[in-house]
Order: sequence, then structure tokens, then C-alpha cells
Amino acid sequence: MILEYKDVLNFLPHRDPFLFIDSVSSITFPGEETFVGIPTAKDLVGGKVVAHFYVRDDLKILEGHFPGNPILPGVVQTEMMAQASCFLNVKCVEPGKELQGIEIDVALLGVDRARYRKPITPGMKLTIYSELKKARGPFLNYSCFIQDDKKETISEADILALFKFL
Repeated sequence: MILEYKDVLNFLPHRDPFLFIDSVSSITFPGEETFVGIPTAKDLVGGKVVAHFYVRDDLKILEGHFPGNPILPGVVQTEMMAQASCFLNVKCVEPGKELQGIEIDVALLGVDRARYRKPITPGMKLTIYSELKKARGPFLNYSCFIQDDKKETISEADILALFKFL
């Protein structure tokens, strides 16, 4: 499944300057080829998302972090991983139904084991990976990491998030 920028805007409630996903190239979950019906969050455990973001030099947040030496803040990298994680839930949308008009309630509740290994600077093409490890009702635990275009891991974190369709 491929989601372009317009699909990202139709699904996530985030907007510029706090939207950090440009596209999604893959959304999969174990056994999906034999699954019947609309999956629940528990059915998606083990599911994976691959999303992308290009760090433009005109990103508003880079103006102040740091002038003359712009670096994408770790908190933004964590938010990027959390935003990418939301897209696994696209599998819970009724087949054939457009993403436009779908309303979600999403919140980042916790972050564990966050590591920021290399600075992210303008011009970098990032790939964000997320895997759902555990689901308990609307509370979802993900393991995430970000790589640059050389496939080097730049940052990683375990995310606890709330996700509900309204």
C-alpha cells in the first residue's frame, strides 16, 4: 500500500509546521493475506509501517535549532516516529473507504529507550520504520527507528500511543 502526501493529510490530524511524514511506502501485518474482515488493533500486532520524510531547508523549526547550524531536534524525531506509527491503523479502515473524512484521536503517551545517534540536517532523506509490539484497547506500543538514505540508523525509540477512530 502506498500513501502519497495527500493521503497523509487526509489521515493524520497534524498540519504544517508539525507534520513530519511525506509518504508511506509500506503497511503490512502478519497474516493479512488470509485475514477476513476489518482487523482490530490486536490483529495488527507485528505489523510494520515504512514512511518517508525529506528534511527541507525551509522547515520552520530549523530556524531556531540552531541558527547557522540547523539540526532537527530529537523531540521532532520522536514525533516523526509516532506519526509514522499511526499509519498501521489504516488497515482498520473499511476496504474501499477513502481516508478523507476519517477522524482520529491520537496522542503520544510515552517514550522509552530513545536514542539519537547522528544529527539530522537539511537535505536528508529519512525512512521511518515502526512495528506494533503490543495492543491493549486504544493503547499501542511501537518499536521505531529512523534511517538515512545510506541505511544508517539515526535514531530509535519505543513509543506508547493512544489511537482511536472517532
